[in-house]
Amino acid sequence: MEQKIKRDGHIHTPFCPHGSKDSLEAYVEEAICLGREEISFTEHFPLPKHIIDPIFAEECALDESVIPEYFKAIESVKEKYKGRIKINKGFEVDYIEGKEEEIKALLNQYGKDIEDSILSVHFVYYEGVYYAIDYKSDVERLLERLPSVEMMYDLYFKTLIKSIEADLGKYKPKRIGHPSLVRIFQKKWSLEYENDKLYEIIAQKMKKGCYEIDFNVAGLRKELCGETYPVGKLLEILKQYEIPYIYGSDAHEVSQMALLDKL
Repeated sequence: MEQKIKRDGHIHTPFCPHGSKDSLEAYVEEAICLGREEISFTEHFPLPKHIIDPIFAEECALDESVIPEYFKAIESVKEKYKGRIKINKGFEVDYIEGKEEEIKALLNQYGKDIEDSILSVHFVYYEGVYYAIDYKSDVERLLERLPSVEMMYDLYFKTLIKSIEADLGKYKPKRIGHPSLVRIFQKKWSLEYENDKLYEIIAQKMKKGCYEIDFNVAGLRKELCGETYPVGKLLEILKQYEIPYIYGSDAHEVSQMALLDKL
């Protein structure tokens, strides 16, 4: 049965290098049509330098030079739709192991203007190399170096724990993005992952730090995933610890926003 969700806490924008050029106004109009009362534009925060190929990096996140324009555009739609819907100006911030000080410095620079934010793990670090866990060719390269798919899951969830523990300053996001993203290709690399110990640590640390979950539906539209993030035992344990969650469409085009109502 469909339910009406009032808040979408994870929406991308035409500023996204790998998204659509659908306008901010189009996203807001769709949100209003869907009955949303609050939305957050959470574009990909600039990445630290020298973690991945520069051309690939340009496709992953905003360049820092674009931030003023991004802020200005959101302020414009906030004013245009004032009184009709609450619009938050924000970012999806990547946690990058070993780059904590660079991330903190950027957050300190722009944090006073950030109204909502998400902390996500897209990259894992193994033996001197960063791999994008949601990029199929990177996963293939990583699995050539790891003994098993299970070890890749361990690496991802241990990195997730590091993201929760990391000192990123007073503007660190308090919502953990799509916390089972490692399952994005689960239909290709099938695994019944059973490391409940790591799940318990994640839930305990989120509880202690007063973190939220980005309950993200993007996996439902991924051909090799077909499930939400989080899902399964991880979701059960997070619920047992009463970790609050915020629904996120993770929309990169307007047509993807309605998927939330299919939950």
